[in-house]
Amino acid sequence: MSRRSLQASTEGIKKAQAALIRNSLTQQALAEELSISRQPVSKFFQGKAVDRYIFGTICEKLGLEWDEIASFCSLPDVDDAASTSQIESLVQKAREKIHDSIQRRCGIIRVLDKEQPISLDSIYIDINILERVTGRRRLSITELLQTCCHTENCERIDLGNIDQERVPALEVVERYNKLMIWGKPGSGKTTFLKWVATQCNIGQFLCNTVPIFITLKDFAQTRGQPSLSDYITAQFEECGVVEHQVVQTLLSQGRSLLLLDGLDEVKQADLNWVLQEIRAVSTRFCANSIVITCRIAALEYSFEEFTEVEVADFDDQQIANFVAKWFQGQDTVKAERFVQKLQVQHQPLKELATNPLLLSLLCLVFEEKADFPTHCSQLYKEGLDLLLKKWDAKRGIERNQVYKQLFRQRKEDLLSQIAWTTFERGEYFFKQNAFEQGIYHYIHTLPEGSTFLKTLQVDSEDILKSIEAQHGLLVERARGVYSFSHIIFQKYFAARKIVTSPPHHAEEAFKNLVCHMSEKCWREVFLLVVEMLPNPDELLQLMKRQLDSLLAGDEKEYENAKKLLIALQAFTSEAPHTYSHH
Repeated sequence: MSRRSLQASTEGIKKAQAALIRNSLTQQALAEELSISRQPVSKFFQGKAVDRYIFGTICEKLGLEWDEIASFCSLPDVDDAASTSQIESLVQKAREKIHDSIQRRCGIIRVLDKEQPISLDSIYIDINILERVTGRRRLSITELLQTCCHTENCERIDLGNIDQERVPALEVVERYNKLMIWGKPGSGKTTFLKWVATQCNIGQFLCNTVPIFITLKDFAQTRGQPSLSDYITAQFEECGVVEHQVVQTLLSQGRSLLLLDGLDEVKQADLNWVLQEIRAVSTRFCANSIVITCRIAALEYSFEEFTEVEVADFDDQQIANFVAKWFQGQDTVKAERFVQKLQVQHQPLKELATNPLLLSLLCLVFEEKADFPTHCSQLYKEGLDLLLKKWDAKRGIERNQVYKQLFRQRKEDLLSQIAWTTFERGEYFFKQNAFEQGIYHYIHTLPEGSTFLKTLQVDSEDILKSIEAQHGLLVERARGVYSFSHIIFQKYFAARKIVTSPPHHAEEAFKNLVCHMSEKCWREVFLLVVEMLPNPDELLQLMKRQLDSLLAGDEKEYENAKKLLIALQAFTSEAPHTYSHH
């Protein structure tokens, strides 16, 4: 019997016959559904040798595992030198055929508003992995606060400081045969997976395997909902690998590196069958390396045999390396100036730079003026625009929004209300149930609240998880404990709450804000409010009166408030820094 053939065992034939009845099929009907002749189907049920690809296709259609149906003696002896040589030859020929396709699909990327695509290796920075997903740690708020690095009066606090070893991502892929990589929006999941594909493609990583890169959104939208193995076969055929048994052999011999990108981008209607296909391939072809990427909180489903890890935020060295690559070929001083200003003068922007997507935005802005804007509220707003809408829109991704009726302004109003409430109480971390109560309260205060809730038919937890998964503005730092992804976003939304107050509530909002003018941690909120207000005179006058009332009180509070007022007056007298980025 040819090594390209398999035959069913006696016990396998019984299982196949039972499956045929269970699926209400005849041998003729099975052949018609598979678009093959009756002869190989008949031979299959007679226990005769059948082409390996057809054998696997029949088993898959019947919901059977091919290696449980095949006769032991029909399985290829992978220890046999001739067989091993044939497989090695097959792997190398497949790699040669698909090489250009992988480089074309994975070696070039578009970066935000850059006019031209760029090569991946000109911008890629090695990412690190956390081997424990941060949101699954069982830590209290007190314990989380102890991990944060902050200065006096919490003027500067690092919400994302993680007391956990960072491991190079390629090392993790090599270590684990089945890997699920979770990550926040813009954390570099897709870029990393493309890097793995290209490194394998050029023989720098797992060079004895064939890289297979699949965008799961595209797979899910394929007409006719083919099996994942058929979809892979079609990809190979486009590259000139026309022999059907090639993919089957590569998979059955564990010689493929299967890279499945963006599970969170699959529409809800297609998700179940996509999950079933992934599980079927993973189970049936268990010897292959499989890596899946997905946004944190996007879905509850997990694969039992997969190790789950999380993409770590960029550290200072990664930021510096990324910036050096970005400005490579330009004025070399510009990269040094960028890093220096980020470290010394623009700490809030440094927080954003830990996210590769937002770091790219900062580089684009700096590229124009060789400086950051003095007034940063517009820059924060653009970063929020990316996370709230533009990042998905640029890539043609439509999310399953359980809160579709909660349009953009309502989302921002909700986040502003929660940011103000928590920041005023000095809370940087807050429990999930408290956050959900805030969502519930906000929705019930809407004029259309009751109608909205009836139409929505979801609870506050669904909305919270959707905001986390889709926009990354909220992050689960430990089980049931949340924070804003960056402290500057919490401050921005708190400031927005003041600025967007209705005219008849403006005076009350200003008074609530002015109560905090002696507290150092509120400095950035005041700066943002003054910057965003069309005319801050009323607020400044109110602050002067508050300063007079502090004169007879605590000297330190008075000095803090005085310094803030002087800074705001100087701030408003400066000519606005030109900021033209779109």
